[in-house]
Amino acid sequence: MSDALSADTIPAIAPTFRFQWEEAQDCFVILYPEGMVKLSPSAGEILKRCDGKRTVDEIIEQLRSAFPGADLAGDVMKFMEVAYGNGWLKSV
Repeated sequence: MSDALSADTIPAIAPTFRFQWEEAQDCFVILYPEGMVKLSPSAGEILKRCDGKRTVDEIIEQLRSAFPGADLAGDVMKFMEVAYGNGWLKSV
């Protein structure tokens, strides 16, 4: 894990970005003044839980419940580290 991200970190979408379902793209996207990033289904599932109320551990547990049998903790952490690096997420 990076220094910025731990099990008790409470992530939220950064104010300069907007996370939403884009019907025309048939996927979740991150919007920002310069453009748009189309997200994979798994990235969308992670980011829609980053509401500034749940810790990283709580988000991983919710994903485990939604997708039983999937070993996803490592992948979730890697994605969140990338999202923090891109500025999409901030800590509350």
